[in-house]
Amino acid sequence: MSALSALEQALEDRWEALRARIAGRGPVELLDALHRECDGNAVVCSEDRVIVPNAYDVELAEPVHEELTRRGSRVGQALTDSLARHAERHGYEWAGPLTVRVARSDQVPNGRYRVAGRVMPHVSAEAFRHPA
Repeated sequence: MSALSALEQALEDRWEALRARIAGRGPVELLDALHRECDGNAVVCSEDRVIVPNAYDVELAEPVHEELTRRGSRVGQALTDSLARHAERHGYEWAGPLTVRVARSDQVPNGRYRVAGRVMPHVSAEAFRHPA
């Protein structure tokens, strides 16, 4: 990573942290939980290859979902972007295409959010071109 890219990334991270502090602690905790889920499921394949899950489900309690979507923000895209930057900083490799699915749920155990990551295998478009 060039010095300019590193500076740009640091400024972007600081801006995100400031925005989250202004909006309240909730979004920062959610990002931290998403990053922990990624880190906690990392598999070291070799000295220079660490694979992480590529599919994440984020379930939000109704009030949290309302708070995060109130201003018309694209929560799923913001979480995906943050997770992609996190993985890039740590040198992680995705197990397939990265997806973050955000859903509203009334069964979240802590009343705020639940995050779960898993490996969703990449399905090649070739499989759909040649029916069995």
